[in-house]
Amino acid sequence: MSLPTISPSDAERLIAQGATLIDIREPDEHARERIQGARNVPLQALGKLSGVTDPIIFHCRAGTRTADNAVRLKDGAACEAYLLAGGIDAWKQAGLPVIADRSQPIEINRQVMIAAGSLVLLGALLGSLVHPGFYALSGLIGAGLIFAGLSGWCGLAKLLGVMPWNQRTVGI
Repeated sequence: MSLPTISPSDAERLIAQGATLIDIREPDEHARERIQGARNVPLQALGKLSGVTDPIIFHCRAGTRTADNAVRLKDGAACEAYLLAGGIDAWKQAGLPVIADRSQPIEINRQVMIAAGSLVLLGALLGSLVHPGFYALSGLIGAGLIFAGLSGWCGLAKLLGVMPWNQRTVGI
């Protein structure tokens, strides 16, 4: 059995009545943009949410992660629980306020996409304009992305995570 979804306006009403809003996104995503009062409990760290007796509303960015993990989220809640339909994106579309801190770095996954895409494009351009050996750069990045997808471990994400601009994320 899955968790019921709740609209942003109904979620806002429940939160005003004492419901707990749980953001299951990663800390870097939460630090950059969040709903005021949301507790950040990343999906990987989610255990049993003991001590919470009021209803819980789980959210992510667009609702996909919460929907995909509804059974796990239900198991973690010892009380009434809901999924925020459409996540924080729907919350914003409903005109409800969010806290945005653009001084925080963009999410690591987006940084990986930008870096990998840039390196593939660079390899293709250099391969066609300078020397065909540069095509290997595109191949290497592609192989790395395949490995990351299959194993769940991404070296580029790990590397980007220790870069100085990513050390600014604060615990929220």
